[in-house]
Amino acid sequence: MSDDSFIREVDEEIRQDQLKSIWSRYGKFVIGAAVLIVAATAGFRGWEYYSQRQAANSGDMYLKAVELADDGRNDEAIAELELLGNSGSGQYPALAKLRIAGELAAKGDKVTAIEQFDAISNDSSYDASFRDIAKLRAGLLAVDEEDYDSVKTRLEPLAAAGQTFRSVAREALGLAALKAGQPEEAANWYRQITEDGGSDASVRSRAQVVLQYLAGSGVTGAS
Repeated sequence: MSDDSFIREVDEEIRQDQLKSIWSRYGKFVIGAAVLIVAATAGFRGWEYYSQRQAANSGDMYLKAVELADDGRNDEAIAELELLGNSGSGQYPALAKLRIAGELAAKGDKVTAIEQFDAISNDSSYDASFRDIAKLRAGLLAVDEEDYDSVKTRLEPLAAAGQTFRSVAREALGLAALKAGQPEEAANWYRQITEDGGSDASVRSRAQVVLQYLAGSGVTGAS
C-alpha cells in the first residue's frame, strides 16, 4: 500500500469516527428537529382544513339566516345571526351583526338598530369597509329619527370627495336638510351629486329631479 493510500484510509476513518461522535452527541436533536418539522407541517394542514370547515359552516349559517329573514321569520333569523356573531369565523361575525341591525330596522325598531350599527362602526376590530357600511346604515336610519345636525355629524365624513358611499350619503343629507326646512342646504348636497362624475347614476338622476323642483321654487343653493 502506498503512503498516499494509507493516508486516505486514515483520513476516512477519522472522518467516520468524527461523524459517529457528532451523531452520538447531536443525533437526538436532529431527529427531534425532523419530528418537529413533520408535526408543524401536519399541524398547519390541520389548522388550514379546520379554518376552511369553520368558514364553510359560518357561510351555511349566514345563508340559513337570510332564508329565514326572506320568509318573514325575523326573530328566528336574528337568533341564528346572534349565534353566528358569537361563534362564527372570519368576517362572518361582523356580517351577522350588520344583518341583525338591519333586521331590527325592518321590524320597525330603528332606535335599537342605530345603536347596533353605531357599535359596529366604533369597533376597531372589524374591517374598515364593514365599519363604513355600519356608519352609512346608521346615518340613513337617523334621517327619520334624529335632527339634521346629528345626521350631518354622522354622514358628512362619508360624503367627502373620494369616499365610496359619498353619493348615498349626500342624498341622505339632502333629504335630512329638506326635512329640517333648509332647502338651500339641501340644494347644495344634491348639486354635489350632479357635479360629481363618479356619482351613482340612479342617485344622480334623483338629485337632478329634486334640483329642478327646488329651482322651480327659487332655491338654487350656493354656487
